[in-house]
Amino acid sequence: MRKVLPTRAWRAFVSTSAAAGPNEADLRFETYIDDATAWLAMLKADKRFSSVSVIGHSEGALIGMLAAKASNAHAYVSLAGVGRGASAVLREQLAPALPPPLAKESERILVALEGGRAAGNVPPELAALYRASVQPYLISWFKYVPATVIKDLTMPVLLVQGTTDLQVPLSEAELLHKALPAAQLVVVPGMNHVLKDAPPDKERQVVTYTDPKFPLAPTLVPTIAGFLRKASKD
Repeated sequence: MRKVLPTRAWRAFVSTSAAAGPNEADLRFETYIDDATAWLAMLKADKRFSSVSVIGHSEGALIGMLAAKASNAHAYVSLAGVGRGASAVLREQLAPALPPPLAKESERILVALEGGRAAGNVPPELAALYRASVQPYLISWFKYVPATVIKDLTMPVLLVQGTTDLQVPLSEAELLHKALPAAQLVVVPGMNHVLKDAPPDKERQVVTYTDPKFPLAPTLVPTIAGFLRKASKD
């Protein structure tokens, strides 16, 4: 799932490309969907490509799903995508990590945002996640439930999930598969959330998120390539 960064950290993270995007308060989930859809339209109009498919990872799996639907992409691949709405996943992740008073405040805020309303005062401890400028984005994101959206896809679909993913469990991929039984579900043994070959314990996984020397799970690329080759022939 996406980690919502404080504004200063966000700008450092995206570097010079920050200027190309809207101010944080004007950002909506649809901004990303529209951007991806525009890229797909440009690629589909390019005669060098016989077909255009979409691969989305984590939060990007939902963005890719919606863009693939809007652009009628040739095929769609979800990597570590969730089946439930973002607010449900966020609620589950935060509940055991927060002390009771903050957990109660987090729940109050989530309920407001799920209802399409600003949450009012936010405790300083939760400001990095729920600050006023990011609440419109969260409201726009929470409207979408991937397991509902995926039912509308008519192109070939591949769902890929790793067994050592500490952020998105296999049950999320299974939920997507249940919603669209025609999709192909591939479970990759030993693959974590950043698609690396990794052990199941958190401490040993942390380094795989930032160190490029750790390779991708060995069966990942062949799995995706094989699916896309087959889809291109259908």
